[in-house]
This record gives sequence, C-alpha cells and structure tokens, in this order.
Amino acid sequence: MKILVTGANGYMGAKVVAALIKTGHEVVCVDISGERIDKRAKFIRGDIFSGADLYAEAGKPDICLHLAWRDGFIHNSPKHMGDLSAHFAFLTSMVEAGVKQLAVMGTMHETGYYVGAVDENTPCRPMSMYGIAKNALREAITLYCKDKCIFQWLRAFYLYGDDEYGNSIFAKILRAARQGETSFPLNSGKNKYDFLHVDVLAEQIARCVSQSEITGIINCCSGKAVALSEQIERYIRDNGLAIRPEYGKYPDRPYDSPCIYGDNTKITRICGRTEIC
Repeated sequence: MKILVTGANGYMGAKVVAALIKTGHEVVCVDISGERIDKRAKFIRGDIFSGADLYAEAGKPDICLHLAWRDGFIHNSPKHMGDLSAHFAFLTSMVEAGVKQLAVMGTMHETGYYVGAVDENTPCRPMSMYGIAKNALREAITLYCKDKCIFQWLRAFYLYGDDEYGNSIFAKILRAARQGETSFPLNSGKNKYDFLHVDVLAEQIARCVSQSEITGIINCCSGKAVALSEQIERYIRDNGLAIRPEYGKYPDRPYDSPCIYGDNTKITRICGRTEIC
C-alpha cells in the first residue's frame, strides 16, 4: 500500500517510516524538514496546514498516518488548542480527497486521571491542554469518519529511547549526564506507567496500519505498569550513565495517576504474542 506519513521527521516519525518500509509499503513523507527520514521514502517538504493538495502530490495514497503534532512534551502549550481546528481541517480534507484509511496518533493523556488499565471504553477527562486537544480531535474525527473511511486512533503511552532527539524525562537525564551532572532532581518516582521503547512503538504502529480489521482506539502499549523510579534506574544502568536520581525534589503533578497502563488486547491481536507486544 501507499502510505502518507505526516510529521515523518519527528521523534517517532523517522522510526515509523523505517518500520513501514521494512513491512513492504511505499511511503511518502511530509514535514517541514527531512534530515532524519529514510532515503527510500519519497519526501515532500511542506506544511500540512498550508492547504496544499497533499493527496494529489503524494500520488493518491491509500492510507494517511498522521503523526504531526507540535509541542507534544509541553503539556500546556497554547499551540495545542491553537492548532486543533487546523488538524481537523487537514484530516477531513484527506478523507474528502479519497484516502480510504486514516490513522492518527493519540496519547494516554487524553484519559486524564485514571487508575488501572485503560481500554477503548475508558472515559476520558483530560487535565492538560495537550490531552484536551488530542481528545477533542479524536472525538471529532471519529464522528466525521463514520461511514466514510476506516479509522484508527493509535493511543501511545510513555515512551523512551532515541533520547538524543527527544524531550522526555529520559532525554533530560541523558543530556544532564553528558553535561557532567552527577544528580538529577525528580518527583517521588512512585507512580506507575506503561513504558514502551520508541522502536517497539514504531513496529506496533506499522502493524496497526498494515491491517484494517481492527479499528477504533488501539492502545500502543506494553500492558504493564512499572514505577517511574524503577524505569529510570534501569535506564541509567542500561546506558552506563554516571548520574543518580534525587527523588522528592518536585511534587507529583496532580493529573498524573498513581498507576495507569494500557489494555493490550487489540495490539496483541494485531501483532501476536511477540517481542513487540
């Protein structure tokens, strides 16, 4: 299939493009820059909000995989709500132009404060601008795509890996260690989350969009809850970093759940019980 990938040069995008190519798809990428994009993919330098006919320019793709999103690690950035209508306009234009399958990157932050396993029926009460905007887009596009095209909402949980390019807590620890810092201030570290390596996420996304039987909200996750402190200390050991975590230096955020993880029923059906599930 021919797949158009937006945000292809981003933190996850370049990994996802490579995974899609490995799966055998023809991939067309659009982003404002392309230095990290696999050279086997066709690259279109452009702004998805410009109103350009990207469907035609990309050669009428079968699938649009929408990864593009600004300030994903800045949860209360004004860009989230400011860009919301532009994301909706772009996605609906792709469907109107002829895309038969639409997949959009979601986030566990749509859920808000919740304890336990999150599945497709878990009520969403987001508590950050990032979560509010993503949740609103999900609800609007779900309604719009009904009876128009295949729709998949790929809900990602907590990511790590490829941290040279990221802005996660792991990226910040890596940069601090490289700058010679010997300690890193954190919150309590007691909260438990569903952590997934970005390479594994890329494989899961590629598998999701390569099929059309399982649709709707699909949790891209491990299905396991791990304490932040345990994951950080493992990360420090695995990367041989000479830095120690200092817990309790910051308060826990009020919208962070004490234990939240994804129900992996759908992703296990898609991927099978392999190393990526």
